[in-house]
Amino acid sequence: MRNFTLGDFDFALPPQLIAQHPAPERSASRLLDGTGTAPIDRGFRELPSLLRAGDLLVFNDTKVVKARLYGEKPTGGRLELLVERVLPAGNEVVAHMKVSKKPARGAVLRMDGGFDATLLGRWPDEDGPLFHFAFSGEPHALMERHGHMPLPPYIERADTAQDESRYQTVFAARPGAVAAPTAALHFDAAVLADLEARGVRRTAVTLHVGAGTFQPVKTENIAEHRMHSEWYDVPPATQQAIADARARGGRVVAAGTTTVRTLESWAQSGHARGETSIFITPGFRFRLVDLLVTNFHLPKSTLLMLVSAFAGYEHAMALYRHAVATHYRFFSYGDAMLLARAPAAN
Repeated sequence: MRNFTLGDFDFALPPQLIAQHPAPERSASRLLDGTGTAPIDRGFRELPSLLRAGDLLVFNDTKVVKARLYGEKPTGGRLELLVERVLPAGNEVVAHMKVSKKPARGAVLRMDGGFDATLLGRWPDEDGPLFHFAFSGEPHALMERHGHMPLPPYIERADTAQDESRYQTVFAARPGAVAAPTAALHFDAAVLADLEARGVRRTAVTLHVGAGTFQPVKTENIAEHRMHSEWYDVPPATQQAIADARARGGRVVAAGTTTVRTLESWAQSGHARGETSIFITPGFRFRLVDLLVTNFHLPKSTLLMLVSAFAGYEHAMALYRHAVATHYRFFSYGDAMLLARAPAAN
């Protein structure tokens, strides 16, 4: 087995290929069919014709919250909070904080919209990378009223009213994510109806995507990288749907890397609900997912490592070279590809 390093997952990406806006219509994006030995350029609306009756398409039904909040310190300095998760206790949250000089514990921040955020300390411990706050009201209601959509750092513009709908899947149901499960952004009512007409079943899991999904890998030895933790749930109805698909010979098709991480966390741990920090790299043995719909990911990212583990490293990197050469749109608002699990990943 080859020992992969961070440099193995690098590639040259022209900045103009990074999508700054969504396609005019969700399903108007391109689809790179990578299920065979040679890439085939398609449109996303062709996806239903590439699946079979009896296949099971699994979505992540998490809902992106307006987690980006702005405010100021008692001294008047401006700051930005990105709420990572709402805690069960009271009105407490855990957040990233962007500010010139960190305020002291106990500082009361005056947030845009007229509510307060009291800094309780760092999280999960005194040396933790995140910050623990108590809001002066119910966090979800405050974010919905005063927050902004947390567009990824490579989208170099402010969020707009369009992003409230387009940086959200059409089946988003469970609030808690600070990043969208982007492969599922391409699905619209017409594609879902076509899938149903062809006998493709669908079900859902939940993984509340954290901002750590954009965390860079900083060690050349990728085994030293530590993944962020995210909450997931595989409901009993979904567990049964997967068992039924297997029984009828159907394939499990994951819409996005977050769905892969959810299903494989359950398969690996035996726990259908909880926290996962699973890190999937080449050599990983997949237990559940047969096909993957995914967007194009950042160079040197953990998501590119997952894709390489699933489809095979050489094949995945060849597809990326083809995507760059033929001007596919990259990242959250970009195009998609369809991959089959490589035999070595069984």
